[in-house]
Amino acid sequence: MKFFVGVTDNQWFDYLRQLKDRKPEILDEVNFWQPSSVSIFQVLKQGEIFLFKLHSPYDFIVGGGVFAYSTILPISLAWDAFGVKNGAETFEKMRQLIIHHRHTTNNRQEDFNIGCLLLTQPFFLDKSEWFLVPEWKSPIVRGKRYDLNSEAGKFIWENLSQVWEKNKIFNLDKEAKRITEEHARYGKETTIKPRIGQGIFRVEVTDAYKRTCAITLERALPVLEASHIKSYADGGPNEVNNGLLLRIDMHKLFDRGYLTVTPKLVIEVSRRIKEEFDNGKYYFAFHGKKIYLPQRFIDQPSPDFLTWHNEKKFKG
Repeated sequence: MKFFVGVTDNQWFDYLRQLKDRKPEILDEVNFWQPSSVSIFQVLKQGEIFLFKLHSPYDFIVGGGVFAYSTILPISLAWDAFGVKNGAETFEKMRQLIIHHRHTTNNRQEDFNIGCLLLTQPFFLDKSEWFLVPEWKSPIVRGKRYDLNSEAGKFIWENLSQVWEKNKIFNLDKEAKRITEEHARYGKETTIKPRIGQGIFRVEVTDAYKRTCAITLERALPVLEASHIKSYADGGPNEVNNGLLLRIDMHKLFDRGYLTVTPKLVIEVSRRIKEEFDNGKYYFAFHGKKIYLPQRFIDQPSPDFLTWHNEKKFKG
């Protein structure tokens, strides 16, 4: 198990800690943004632990979460996907906070890119539970990595395990026991399975399809949406292979059953569009064509979910 201790904006932390106290049910994921978008964060694997350290002189670990995904997004999409989970009450306050760290003027027309480290199961420690970061040096700007094989890593893990057990945080207390036992018995590296929320699902699907509509090949990002194939309300998971990136109109038609994608990845358009709306010539042009697919096979639509949509939703 590896951890990364990231230097954390104090306002970001304070806002989310208070939000967690007021509305714990909505804070299932957070966007730990970076004002610079030079490169994608690649220090951790999915399921490892990202920890929050406030700016000096507060060299304490004060919370963290399970690392799920990292990407670069326009600030508008980051806000659309995560809202207050970006650590600010409004889009304008988020923008002001990031611009403060970018040391640039606020151009309201610029939809600049930011680095996004997406975390699930976030937790925020009471001040009495904060503990000093071991081996920390003041020149560190972004953060430092530790692992369970080092003395510093063991110190962090023991403190986290105690806090998780005391507070029963998101079942991380049970995960800590499992990881400790597996590491002691086998010496193997292990991770935690992140509980992916709606925001991370949207971002992962958007990236998997290279920001291209699976049907129309539209690339204008503001009109693209991540659609569940098997709806979340019907038990569909927040997994990329249960998603399609669709232009807004295609998304609405797909959700309402006026079009579908077969397990052979072929688009079918329902005759009901013509019958009910006396129109639809534009949409029938896509009938029988294959969809645009993610590059990785693991991200491509599951035949099982497509079959569900064909049988349960499509107005054939």
